[in-house]
Amino acid sequence: MLVRVHAVGMNPPDWYLRDGYKSLPPEWRPPVPFPIILGSDVSGVVEAVATDVKDFSVGDEVFGMVRFPSFGESAAYAEYVAAPASDLALKPAGIDHVHAAGAPMAGLTAWQFLIDLGHNEPNPLQPEMHRPVPLGGKTVLVNGAAGGVGHFAVQLAKWKGAHVIAVASESHESFLRELGADEFIDYTKSLPEDVAHDMDLVLDTLGGPTTGRFLRTLKRGGALFPVFLGFSDAEEAAKLGVTVSMTQVRSNGPQLAELGRLLDAGTVRVAIDSTFPLADARKAHERAAGGHIQGKIVLTVV
Repeated sequence: MLVRVHAVGMNPPDWYLRDGYKSLPPEWRPPVPFPIILGSDVSGVVEAVATDVKDFSVGDEVFGMVRFPSFGESAAYAEYVAAPASDLALKPAGIDHVHAAGAPMAGLTAWQFLIDLGHNEPNPLQPEMHRPVPLGGKTVLVNGAAGGVGHFAVQLAKWKGAHVIAVASESHESFLRELGADEFIDYTKSLPEDVAHDMDLVLDTLGGPTTGRFLRTLKRGGALFPVFLGFSDAEEAAKLGVTVSMTQVRSNGPQLAELGRLLDAGTVRVAIDSTFPLADARKAHERAAGGHIQGKIVLTVV
């Protein structure tokens, strides 16, 4: 389908791709044929459909994460994007294009880690498939809870009946409690690994080499889900009886449609940190580099 783009959601893979994946270990860096167009998350209006597309029509408002994972094939920082119909869903009528564009990658990452993986593709991050764990009645800690993935994870875990502990800086406490967090840890005052105990699940949206510190917060039989690479304490995890599991988010229109129903009902909402015109994408990336993002950064296309 050809989509006239109204808004583009920014995500960490955008800035990782921009700098040639220098933040990844050398063996993980894919070849990138610069120059390249960034972006994968869009919300817009269908301009044309292929003859075999049955579920969408010209004029439909849609949103989605296009061709992910890929390395520049999505090309979403643009006025028009060609996308597989299977990557898109009808935009929830109750939210605008800016909020819809902020949902796909962050929302699907939280969904595929916590609710349903939704595919049978080999896992590039570990030998076995990732498996979400039941959340009802469980205690779930979300590290980096105010960010894109984190603020969706807080809401989805609450929706599934978990007791949610959110970790972020003090300025985000009221925001996260409004989203449903039962408890809040200000990491600038107390290290979460020092004050949280007997967790059933930790979703570490920041990941990286320090993610192993959360092992001691978990009960035996608990699970640690790092969203980004860096975990290197497999032996300690085995001794503690903790499952550590990761996955790579993938485009999934049907899952996005399910998330869209929650967005339309107001059960889950998208927080917007800031918006920038597409022509000011550089300023948007500078905002991202500044950190302490509350929700999503979105580019608007006029």
